Amino acid sequence: MAEKKRTRRANGETAIYFGKDGRWHARVPMGYKDNGEPYRRHITRTSEDALTAEVKRLEKQRDQGTAQQPGKLWTVEKWLWHWVENIAKDVVSENTYDGYEVAVRVHLVPGIGRHRIDRLEPEHLESLYRRMQKNGSKPATAHQAHRTARTALGEAVRRGHAAKNAAALAKPPRVEEPEEEIDPYSVEEVQSLLIEVNKRRNSARWMLALALGLRQGETLGLRWSDVDLNHEYLKLRRNRLRPKYEHGCKEADTCGRKAGYCPDRKQVRRETKNTKSRAGRRAVPLPGPLVVMLRTHREAQARERKTAGNLWTESDYVFTKPLGGPLSPNTDYHDWKRLLNDAGVRDARLHDARHTAATVLMLLGVPDRVIDQIMGWEAGTSARMRARYLHVPDAMLKDVARKLADAIWGPSPNGLVDKDQNNEG
Repeated sequence: MAEKKRTRRANGETAIYFGKDGRWHARVPMGYKDNGEPYRRHITRTSEDALTAEVKRLEKQRDQGTAQQPGKLWTVEKWLWHWVENIAKDVVSENTYDGYEVAVRVHLVPGIGRHRIDRLEPEHLESLYRRMQKNGSKPATAHQAHRTARTALGEAVRRGHAAKNAAALAKPPRVEEPEEEIDPYSVEEVQSLLIEVNKRRNSARWMLALALGLRQGETLGLRWSDVDLNHEYLKLRRNRLRPKYEHGCKEADTCGRKAGYCPDRKQVRRETKNTKSRAGRRAVPLPGPLVVMLRTHREAQARERKTAGNLWTESDYVFTKPLGGPLSPNTDYHDWKRLLNDAGVRDARLHDARHTAATVLMLLGVPDRVIDQIMGWEAGTSARMRARYLHVPDAMLKDVARKLADAIWGPSPNGLVDKDQNNEG
């Protein structure tokens, strides 16, 4: 078959011709290279119909912005490291970045890093999740790897490096809710803690958690400029971050210790970050006794500053170390555990104090909207958060049962029903 005569085509139009090699060829305009030069994709098929179909497919991808862009193809490993270090790092919080970095370094790169990003399939990810769990990872860990891959690959699709997000199609492992129900502290337990709290420094720190439900980061990030004791309220607008250190040795780890214990360690993470959500930036009223505790705490802190002299690290933090400077979240956690032990109160997470505060607000009949304000819950998620944090005590359930019995069967005269039930026992 003789080669068809080529005709001059307009810019941006696909050129289709029959070559001397007996095959049909097309050069499809796909955009521009990094240096600004036009980029055309060359394809070849044995028949004109097959070529036309492929041309239409490529042109559709080009017009939708999902076509593979020119340049060296990305491997999953190369893209993940580029994304986590050059894209995500500057736009997410330090804690979020740490989670991404661990998922990329420990799980995703070793598991699927060798694949070309445009050839990664959902099945590759699902196989990785199964291997992770088989090797001892919890479903939540595999789920974190899945969320990281979905976010990273979504960015690759938006930039034209892949036509589809394989992680968005993959099925992550199911993460079941923990079976154990959180049991908030009773009023009696809170009072036992209050007695012990009054014996220690930074005593108001724990009552902010138990009475108002402040998160650990919110409490440790609190500054005196945020506290108005005259008008009895405080403003929450920042969170204390967990410190992160690097070796300060001339050569890394020459001291033979972990970075956090290096004598010349350098902190590489800022102390606080601004509260991310609008609901998190809030004003919280202070109960009168807590105002008194904070006044006493401020006076005690002034005495510590005077005693320490030049050794004092000046800061505006409400709760500090004995020589000033912000408290470490890790130290704060261990202080909480010692407080529970010394008070003879059952062990629980520090965050359970937040559940306790929310439940007490409910028992006091505080309106939902006010509870949301104090706890810092977003309007769109407040109902779900109340379902998670507000716990109905057994005594309240029994009271409801009694009221139902009185409403349906009528009040029991002289407590006869209760007496009969006692005889049955």
